[in-house]
Amino acid sequence: MRRTFLLAVTAAALSAPLLAQAQAQPQAIELAGVRYEPTAQVGNTRLVLNGAGIRYKAIFKVYTAGLYLTAKATTPEAVLATPGPRRMHITMLRDIDANELGKLFTRGMEQNTTRDDFMKSIAGTLKLSEVFSAKKKLVAGDSFFVDWTPGQGTVIVVNGKPANEPIKEPEFYSSLLKIWLGHSPADSALKDALLGKQATGNGAGAGNN
Repeated sequence: MRRTFLLAVTAAALSAPLLAQAQAQPQAIELAGVRYEPTAQVGNTRLVLNGAGIRYKAIFKVYTAGLYLTAKATTPEAVLATPGPRRMHITMLRDIDANELGKLFTRGMEQNTTRDDFMKSIAGTLKLSEVFSAKKKLVAGDSFFVDWTPGQGTVIVVNGKPANEPIKEPEFYSSLLKIWLGHSPADSALKDALLGKQATGNGAGAGNN
């Protein structure tokens, strides 16, 4: 019996570090049939999935969103202070007028940033609007990345194809993230999800984006 007990204790001691290591590894998240991989590659940098959720408008699912960073962050301030590349990955769950979505994003940026930062983001905001205007319509299943790379800028990748020249101003990407992470977010439950506090949004949002 003593030998069995010692073997059990030894096995538990050996497995504990392995269990802790497994729990520390980033996990994939699947939402409404959309899978967010635990890691993503932006340039030469490996990012980890910080969180992902669903944007609801009333009872309707509009899109899924996943945030990738170089290291986990649980507050908006920590996200914005995280160095290196970042990625916001959005996949549509219903058809929507792309130009209208672009306008809603612009409104969300204006509502969540200081006037000075928004003014610095105007050139990027105009380019964002041009991307959505050219697309005309986003249908369920369409996806786009918004990637920030220090020294290069922000690139919007629609269905795997870059849609713009890099937007250089760093204020633009920070303003864009505040659509979801600012004081008046598009969806408060989605904000929590992107910060890794829950798996998905499940209620009405605070904003309109």
